[in-house]
Amino acid sequence: MHVPAPPESAIIVGAGMVGLATAWHLQERGVEVTVLDRTGVAGGSSWGNAGWLTPGMAMPLADPSLWTYGPRALLDPDAALSVPFRWDAGLWAFLARFMRHATPGAWRRAMDALTPIDRLALDAYDELVAEGVHADTHPSRWVVGFEKESQVGPFVHELDGVAAAGQEVPLRRVPDGGPHLSSAVTSVWELGGQRFIEPGPFVQALAGAVIARGAKIVADAPVTGVRPVRPGGRGRAGVTVAGHDELTADVVVLATGAWLPQLARPFGVRTRVRAGRGYSFTVPVEGAPIDHPLYFPARRVACTPYQGRLRVAGTMEFRGPDEPLRQRRVDAIANSVRGLLQGVDLDDRADVWVGSRPVTPDGLPLVGATAAPGVYVAGGHGMWGMVLGPATGRALAARIMTGRTPEEIRAFDPLR
Repeated sequence: MHVPAPPESAIIVGAGMVGLATAWHLQERGVEVTVLDRTGVAGGSSWGNAGWLTPGMAMPLADPSLWTYGPRALLDPDAALSVPFRWDAGLWAFLARFMRHATPGAWRRAMDALTPIDRLALDAYDELVAEGVHADTHPSRWVVGFEKESQVGPFVHELDGVAAAGQEVPLRRVPDGGPHLSSAVTSVWELGGQRFIEPGPFVQALAGAVIARGAKIVADAPVTGVRPVRPGGRGRAGVTVAGHDELTADVVVLATGAWLPQLARPFGVRTRVRAGRGYSFTVPVEGAPIDHPLYFPARRVACTPYQGRLRVAGTMEFRGPDEPLRQRRVDAIANSVRGLLQGVDLDDRADVWVGSRPVTPDGLPLVGATAAPGVYVAGGHGMWGMVLGPATGRALAARIMTGRTPEEIRAFDPLR
């Protein structure tokens, strides 16, 4: 059997964490890289997310609780899960598939598939920092707050499932969560072994390292089409960019997040990907800044230190990736934690943001070769593109260069 030679050049479509990590690891193996993005570095869901490096919480989104929570959310426009009540055949077909995976058995199978890459996630970050990406990850205590003792059980049950799949997730009850939790938070826990980053600056630092190694990153470069390598491995792959001449390389990697289907579907990638939009904003804190993340599972709101302020993030909104920001969703997040925080001005908001996370029905990413020679995809991570991005890029680069699929991405076959 003819084994093609390793590529010498690659075009990466998408300058978020996943795309840039893939570029960096291909450069490690001697590949000349060009990165294209429709807006610019960290222009999608990589900028304003919570910045959680939490492999212990990187679990399938479709879980059995959706069967009780989901129908209520449809009737509550301010619920953490938001689905527009309108006719959208593609969306409703996606949601039907998504709900079919909201069973205990499907959740366990997906968790088993995610665990190998979860266990490599932090090591992959350490490799980037050690090899010249000038940004930090922050190990930290992780404070988890509940208003009622009855809310604790579902969270602990999820972490028990993560532990059963093979991860160590230290969790302990603590008497006090700090001065910024109000008396309404009656049960406080600490999660260990996790980290956080400032996501926009980290991705910018990764882009800087990729450029320093000789890559070209082209912003305002919307890709409108991809031409694969001809059968038999002849020629080069081509990329059509609006307003530019066609670019060619030995391989093309599609890492376009929630926009992945537009380019990948012609190459056999049939798994539906929908935008699960998240919102965030930053607020000031009285006195000393909060130096650790806060999580309110019952409210589905994540809070993370960000440049002396507190970034507040939440919601899963199934709308189009290019639809405008909806102020009502921002207000709903703030109101949901208004009684849980003190010394935090939830009305003095800055950095208001919406980003589209690429969600698959089965909760697993799409990472690997397509049906077309020379065309690969890396996406579909849902809420976990930030924590799993560097490990994904490392594994995909190995697949591209050797033709062998690393164990940690074996279950993520884009042609499944």
